[in-house]
Amino acid sequence: MSEPKSTPAQNPVQGMALMATCMLILPSMDAIAKYMATYEGMSPGQVTFYRFFFQLACTLPVLFFLSGWSALSAKRPWLNLLRGVLHGSASLMFFIAVKYMPLADVFAIYFVEPFMLTALSALFLGEKVGWRRWLAIIVGFGGAMIVIQPSYEIFGLKALLPVACAFLFALYMFLNRAVGDADSPMTMQTMAGLGGTALMAVALFGGNQMAQADFHISLPQSWLGLLLLVLLGTISGYIHLLVVRAFRMAPLSVLAPFQYFEIIAATIFGYWLFGDFPTVSKWLGIAIIVGSGLFILWREHKRAHESQQV
Repeated sequence: MSEPKSTPAQNPVQGMALMATCMLILPSMDAIAKYMATYEGMSPGQVTFYRFFFQLACTLPVLFFLSGWSALSAKRPWLNLLRGVLHGSASLMFFIAVKYMPLADVFAIYFVEPFMLTALSALFLGEKVGWRRWLAIIVGFGGAMIVIQPSYEIFGLKALLPVACAFLFALYMFLNRAVGDADSPMTMQTMAGLGGTALMAVALFGGNQMAQADFHISLPQSWLGLLLLVLLGTISGYIHLLVVRAFRMAPLSVLAPFQYFEIIAATIFGYWLFGDFPTVSKWLGIAIIVGSGLFILWREHKRAHESQQV
């Protein structure tokens, strides 16, 4: 049985609904990571390993069912594995950050990623970025500094981990353009799971040998912990596939603003599970970041519309 190659018909309303739902669910992954560190005593490195291991475990059988062993014969295997390494590194930094910092703070700082992706596209792909969008990028980074500043005083260099995570994830997204449509989304997701699992196995072993607390090797201490880790991998494996489907149903400019729903969900999870709630200054920084990102999206949409009229 071969994997279907058909592309879903354009349906912006369903695409927006699917994207919004995915963005509200995805922060639960980070809430699980924080829960495992806070209440189960599991290191972020171990949680990251389980995240990719169970992602691989839940996607690989489906991939084999759809396409057989040939599904792992990716046309661009090394690029797909590199995607997994970048994604694994970004996830590790994010999970370490959420162990020490409130979820909403980490997400707010992380949302400098679209600005970084825009800058990478301009510098390495030659995409035209006007002064207004460069100004929005600078303002967006300023908003991130408003969030980082009090966090830096409390958490030190760990407050910069979401920035490093954003940069690695921007590289991951940048690499997606190089991979393109050469392989199916399920193959890409499974290969990324292989790359992330291999990276974290090496990092976890090395960090544990050096007695690094954030890489301590351990097993789940309860059945709830095991269930949460399986759920973590399942969400990782399939919600991202639904995001790919949403982008096939509606244009990027329509769906991109829904990424900011993650801040809403992260704030809810943070307050509900850990009693964290952003201060007024952090809400100001979040508003600046979101506003700058939406301005970039609006400019992109306007430029696309003007080019169609020419």
